[in-house]
Amino acid sequence: MKRVAVIGVGQTVYGLEPERSLKSLFAEAAHAAFADVEKGLDPREVDEAFIGSLSTGGSQLGNFAPLMLENAGMVGVPGRHVENACASSGFALRDAMRAVASGAARIVVAGGIEKMSDLPRERNRAWLGVSGDVEWERLAGTNFPGIYAMMARRHMHEFGTTKAQITSVAVKNRNNAVANPKAQTRKPITLDKALAAPNLAAPFCLADACGITDGASLAILCDWEIARDFTDSPVELVGSGGGGDYVAIHDRPSVTRLPATRRAAQQAYDQAGIGPEAIDLAEVHDCFTIAEILAYADLGFCSEGEAGRWIEEGVTARDGRLPVNGSGGLIGKGHPIGATGTGQIYELVNQLRGTAVEPERQIADARYGLAHNVGGSGGSVAVHILKAAE
Repeated sequence: MKRVAVIGVGQTVYGLEPERSLKSLFAEAAHAAFADVEKGLDPREVDEAFIGSLSTGGSQLGNFAPLMLENAGMVGVPGRHVENACASSGFALRDAMRAVASGAARIVVAGGIEKMSDLPRERNRAWLGVSGDVEWERLAGTNFPGIYAMMARRHMHEFGTTKAQITSVAVKNRNNAVANPKAQTRKPITLDKALAAPNLAAPFCLADACGITDGASLAILCDWEIARDFTDSPVELVGSGGGGDYVAIHDRPSVTRLPATRRAAQQAYDQAGIGPEAIDLAEVHDCFTIAEILAYADLGFCSEGEAGRWIEEGVTARDGRLPVNGSGGLIGKGHPIGATGTGQIYELVNQLRGTAVEPERQIADARYGLAHNVGGSGGSVAVHILKAAE
């Protein structure tokens, strides 16, 4: 298998932009990614493209990938729409990496996009519910806040995790987003204010959830042997893992762990030839605060019983031993569903290059970064590991 490099990344500002079209959002991210390739790359040189999107609200479900590509200067490039709920572009990246690693293609793009502001809130909630088990969860009256709230309740019961520890994830990530100009929510929040927010689904308040967002992101991959023809600072994509599980949580033996994350993470570690202790920073899928707490253990960083204390003790703060979601995560940066996976790659690539736009966000001397992208409540998970060039 060939080594794989990331040579360019681009992302829009995440936020609600009802006046923007899907095509204009994707084109903006794509143009930024190609402009990021230091020595230049003609979009028509791309061999293959994989575009992730849930297509919130039913936007352009047919021929979605070529429609996005034509507006980004990639007319004629074979493209495929990848849908795996919130993990859509994480799996698009996995497909792109495999295309290059296998030798089937030299230059491949993986991207994602979602426009969530076109629908009224109630219809948005209904559409998002299709990423869960429709028959046994959605039609029974629950939704994702309710599903993750059950996970949180059980975690509190089994491990003594406190409400304050869980909501501290939102405080950390909201505060991290302040320095990120790409982030949707750039207002800090205190723990007292977060805990006083209106109830969402006990034990969650509104601060414990990410909001709806519009945005797009793109990563350009190529064979490592030609990477320096395009850039002096390639980042190597050294590990990729994918995991699946029951879509409905009542079919799982435990609701305090995501087996799909554990499978995907182990695959990625094995491929990279490292263990979790080698990771210097991570972008994990904090659609709800408890999701980040679960990820600490599922990714092998600590035990389940330690996860709540990690956030309380500042281990995962931007200046902590293992910075997690320095971008602001989904809660601070935003969660445009299809764009989230490759948006995490945008952040990690810039960090590993040492070129994060804002010096106060730069994680010094980072060598390995991990991206964790979850579909629904854990039915599908993609984990990727990137390595700074030596």
